[in-house]
Amino acid sequence: MKIFIGALVGSIIIFVCQVLSWTILDLHRPAQQYTPKQDSILSYLSTQFDSSGGYLMPTLPKGASMSESNTLMEKSKGKPWVQLQYHTSLDANMSANMVKNLVTNFIMVLFFCWIISGYTVNNFGKTFLASIFTGLIVFLHGAYTTHIWYVTFDLGAHFADYIISWGITGIWLGWWLNRTKV
Repeated sequence: MKIFIGALVGSIIIFVCQVLSWTILDLHRPAQQYTPKQDSILSYLSTQFDSSGGYLMPTLPKGASMSESNTLMEKSKGKPWVQLQYHTSLDANMSANMVKNLVTNFIMVLFFCWIISGYTVNNFGKTFLASIFTGLIVFLHGAYTTHIWYVTFDLGAHFADYIISWGITGIWLGWWLNRTKV
């Protein structure tokens, strides 16, 4: 029960940090910039794609040779490129997305609690540091690795998201999981 409650509260902490980061604090704005040309761009794109999908331009069709790939890479150096996630329809079901996010956070923190519950000797500091390291691992594997290949504009925001949310969760779990019953 202790792990379950720890994971439940920890998942809510991470969720609140995510909500603040993406809304009130608007930390991810650099990756979601506004252009006054959005209506004409969207109108044009809707004539170019038949279905939703992710596109990288320039690129080659599947099955292209390494020689063709190298030629395209050389030809494209120093020129514009785009990574585009095109959706034929906006599904803004925020309630469902929030529930999915909370469930995902719960599973993630539950796994973390299960791992640290196996420590033979645990204390507040170990739990807190393990939580910070988990945030760093998540950042390095996810946002930073993506940034290496496809430069993103909100890398600092992702770093803050993971370190702060896992740090606060580590403070909570460090206290909750290591407290002695009175």
